[in-house]
Amino acid sequence: MQVAAVTGLAAEARILHRIGLAALATAGNGERIAASVERLVAAGADGIASFGIAGALAPGLKPGALLLPRRLRTEAGETFAVDPEWRERVRVKLVALKLAPLDGDLLAANAIVAAPTHKADLHRRLGAVAVDLESHRAEAAARAGGRKFLALRAIADPADFALPPAALVGIDSEGRAAAMKVLRAVLEVPGQVGALICLALHTRSALRTLARAAPALKEG
Repeated sequence: MQVAAVTGLAAEARILHRIGLAALATAGNGERIAASVERLVAAGADGIASFGIAGALAPGLKPGALLLPRRLRTEAGETFAVDPEWRERVRVKLVALKLAPLDGDLLAANAIVAAPTHKADLHRRLGAVAVDLESHRAEAAARAGGRKFLALRAIADPADFALPPAALVGIDSEGRAAAMKVLRAVLEVPGQVGALICLALHTRSALRTLARAAPALKEG
């Protein structure tokens, strides 16, 4: 099976490029995700993976924790299963890499979930353990193209961590760091610098886990 992936961040896509997998960064934009999946399918991809960081909703999940969900869940109550056979193959490879992925539900959100109170409410109401912006859109596009789908995510921000305002504008349309936007946001609210540094460290932990886990996506 030929595997390809969509990511939110350019840094996530680079992890997969380094091991020879096709990956396109989308910055979480719905139209870009759909177009990216179509492009990957046209290039021959049989399976589409959603690969990258996620925010924790369940308490106790630390930065770097790995999630290989069985299902995606929406706030409207819909659920979508990943391909079970592909997921099992990846799970076995992750265990061989001495990684222990969680299998809780991944919440599909249309906007960043920043506040701990919001995270706690979503976990309580929906039972999902983490949230991201890309997976449900990638799943829908993969399904429309008749392709298998899988999500592999690593936790960045814990459930009790409040994302600082600058984090909401922190990437550009290519999934790269938007330095000027972040600087302007920091100048408006200087007190968020500490939280931004903490978030950068959390994200680094998540990216390290993703780099360890990425080879499990390779087929053959």
